[in-house]
Amino acid sequence: MDIVDVAYNRMIIASLGGWVIAQALKIFLGVVREKRFNFRWLVETGGLPSAHASGVSALAVSVGINTGFDSAFFAISCVLAMVTMFDAQTLRRSVGQQAEILNKMLDDLYWKKQIGEDRIKEFLGHTPTEVMMGALLGIFLGILLGA
Repeated sequence: MDIVDVAYNRMIIASLGGWVIAQALKIFLGVVREKRFNFRWLVETGGLPSAHASGVSALAVSVGINTGFDSAFFAISCVLAMVTMFDAQTLRRSVGQQAEILNKMLDDLYWKKQIGEDRIKEFLGHTPTEVMMGALLGIFLGILLGA
């Protein structure tokens, strides 16, 4: 096995394609919405569609197409996709909500001149809609690129 084999792996191409296209859509939608480009959009988490959901869904579908939907490989990739999407909309979202509360506390302390203003990133996770849209994009790309 060499790097050329990895570069031609349809399942990797589908998964990376799902992630890249979802991230590009987030950037495009951000530019349309805010009428400007923000370099942070290249690496930020959160937003519509979920790149995490898109990448793991594309992986699972392309693994199913290439190894069979009754294979152990598909089962593993499907469970990985479910765990990733569940985490994206629950745990990471909860951490974002906690960050919002901490930022409000920091604002209160800052205005009383007791500490500096270092804000915590609040939006870390995804809404269920963002995850669903990412998953649908990934499924489509898994079929398109993974076959």
